[in-house]
Amino acid sequence: MDLTEQINQLEADLQELGSLLEKAERKRVQELLKQEQKKVEKELAVKRQQKEQQARREANPASSSKTTYTVKITNYAWDQSEKFIKIYLTLKDVHKIPLENVEVNFTEGSFSVLVKELDGKNHQMTVLNLLCPIDEKESYKKIKTDMVLVMCRKQSMKKWDCLTKVEKQSKEKDKPSFDDSADPSEGLMSMLKKIYSEGDDEMKRTINKAWTESQEKKIRGEADMMDF
Repeated sequence: MDLTEQINQLEADLQELGSLLEKAERKRVQELLKQEQKKVEKELAVKRQQKEQQARREANPASSSKTTYTVKITNYAWDQSEKFIKIYLTLKDVHKIPLENVEVNFTEGSFSVLVKELDGKNHQMTVLNLLCPIDEKESYKKIKTDMVLVMCRKQSMKKWDCLTKVEKQSKEKDKPSFDDSADPSEGLMSMLKKIYSEGDDEMKRTINKAWTESQEKKIRGEADMMDF
């Protein structure tokens, strides 16, 4: 039986229930007929809605065959309190979709976010190798206006310098290294060479000028010593 036939049958049932209700005299019978009438009305409303959806799909088959694709979440920021690491994910209209469409999973060293069917797309983010372990059972999500807030519960109250171990390694790699046993002037020269090689034209001109002036002072100082 197709939807049209089912709707016709339910409409006929509803009509007959109405006729019986008009004839019924006993209150208990009237209540039973009213309950059944409400059930049929609800079922009829569902079938009519299904019929409308079917008509829309038949009118525009391309829309029903579209596959939802997944994009990476890149717009985010993070902050921390004594107990939590807070990750703010900006997603327009995320508060308007069903709560179950926002999935956040935690492990001791990572978390992942999947927002399904928002603006015709799935939105995904995965962060691995968190700087410090988190308590996955005490971590949770919050949905705010145009935002998902990921709350990672710290296992200790230690302040985090960055979000992941990779970021920390990258920062330490960029720091100039100092060897206590090495000649201080050699360390200074190495740092100046690094700054010079990575600097723009203005920075290079400034370093060249400073170097030239220091050499001239050094030469003048040696000449003054020879006069004695």
